[in-house]
Amino acid sequence: MIEALLWGLLAAGSLLVGQALTSPLGRSRRTVGLMMAFGAGTLISAVGYELIPEENLQLGWEIGAAFLVGALAYYVGARLVDRGGNSGRALFLGALLDGIPESFILGLGLALGGEISLAFLAAVLLSNVPEGLAGTDDMRSAGVPERRITTMWAGLTLVCGIASMAGFLVADKGTHTGEIASAFAGGAVLTMLADSMVPESYERAGRVAGLLTVLGFLVAGVLSSLQ
Repeated sequence: MIEALLWGLLAAGSLLVGQALTSPLGRSRRTVGLMMAFGAGTLISAVGYELIPEENLQLGWEIGAAFLVGALAYYVGARLVDRGGNSGRALFLGALLDGIPESFILGLGLALGGEISLAFLAAVLLSNVPEGLAGTDDMRSAGVPERRITTMWAGLTLVCGIASMAGFLVADKGTHTGEIASAFAGGAVLTMLADSMVPESYERAGRVAGLLTVLGFLVAGVLSSLQ
């Protein structure tokens, strides 16, 4: 169980790495945009290969319902955040809504298979860094104090660690909790990508962002096939 906690903290802790990189990299909108584009590609791959693989679709309507609920959860949350006009908080919301189920899945996989999916972990790490970087950059621009930003990312990291432990503990319940959590995360991630991460990466980096998105997808896909 402690191992599950540590894996969850490691995965979500990469958001804090993104925050730490904001000062040296955040001044270059193009660099941030390219990193976001690469991270978006890894997340698209994670949705298709890790969060909602073909075999999970055989479970039927529960997967579709969880996928839609995840999408609606991000949509409603983002609408509330948008009233404050801060895209950084929207990225934080996306990290929250996909980070908790992702960490839950890490703990679940550890309990059931005895090991972590390295492809899934890599996709989470590679996407969290640009999410943390861009979210921090936008929140700083909006005047959010640095201490509050750090508290937000650290709090999210702790919550994700607890979610990973929860996944480990419910692994022996004999239900489809993991698959449903995966579908929820997939819906939230895909909506966040279309609503925030992909458009912002294009705005910051221009057309080359599309190439970096494809590269991120390819890297994550190769890692998934090697698993």
